[in-house]
Amino acid sequence: MARVVVVHGVGQEFLGPELMAQQVGPALRDGVRLASGPRLDPSDVSCAFYGDIYFEPGMRGTDLPPWDEHDVEEGLEAELLAAWWEAAARTDPAVPPPDDTDTRGLVGFAGSRALLSDRVREALVALAASPFFAKVSDRLLIFALKQVRRYLSEPDIRRSARERIAAEITDDTRVLVAHSLGSVIAYEALCAHPDWPVTDLVTVGSPLGLPIVFDRLDPAPADGTGAWPGAVDRWTNIADPGDIVALVHTLAPRFGDRVSDRRIHNGTAMHDLLRYLTARTTGAAVAAGLDGPATKDAGSGDRAS
Repeated sequence: MARVVVVHGVGQEFLGPELMAQQVGPALRDGVRLASGPRLDPSDVSCAFYGDIYFEPGMRGTDLPPWDEHDVEEGLEAELLAAWWEAAARTDPAVPPPDDTDTRGLVGFAGSRALLSDRVREALVALAASPFFAKVSDRLLIFALKQVRRYLSEPDIRRSARERIAAEITDDTRVLVAHSLGSVIAYEALCAHPDWPVTDLVTVGSPLGLPIVFDRLDPAPADGTGAWPGAVDRWTNIADPGDIVALVHTLAPRFGDRVSDRRIHNGTAMHDLLRYLTARTTGAAVAAGLDGPATKDAGSGDRAS
């Protein structure tokens, strides 16, 4: 049974657990091998797939609704889009920043649907200049906003996503590797199941430290500090400094100094799951969970920028 379970992020909804495993399994095994860790068999790695829960039964097609700026909702969706825009403008000179003369941002326009839609269109156009979002259509970007919002606000979605992880956990599972929104789901699932045999959590490209997400976690943070994820012994958080989806790249200030924050560089694909998995730093963190104490290599970044 799988010793390592990988939890994907948004953007994988048209795939499935077997197809995801064909991608993430080799990538993770490469990362562990580059870190001089143990050789893993294909059966050692599985994927907890939850992308299909965002579709109604029988409605999973090959296209998304014709969403545009009018479909971004007030509140969490607008806040998250604003945060991405601001982060992209800080890290990439090609992305025009929000108008400094208007401090209301996207959130401040919530009182007027028309003004909010105009501001959302500005954000979508600005983000199209970034290397990451340039490859993402408006529909997919808006779908990503809606996936985050729905997970954090709809109990049925939250429960179903956690159940997908629970279905992959066996007595042999030692490491949970989770990307993007998947790191939020994995964290909450571990908090809810302190009986699981998982000893190591490896989060990559995680938005867990983003206030929009952090303040809505289950269990809720206490006095500004998030709960420790169940019975996990080690938590390694890995982020590319240019990853504008992760935004808050260090999690120790939010969850305690037991979190080991590491940086890597993924080139222009800053948030890409496979690049995170093939990184030596990620491989070393996984190997530590399988083989014993963390190694020195687990603390060193790779892929020079």
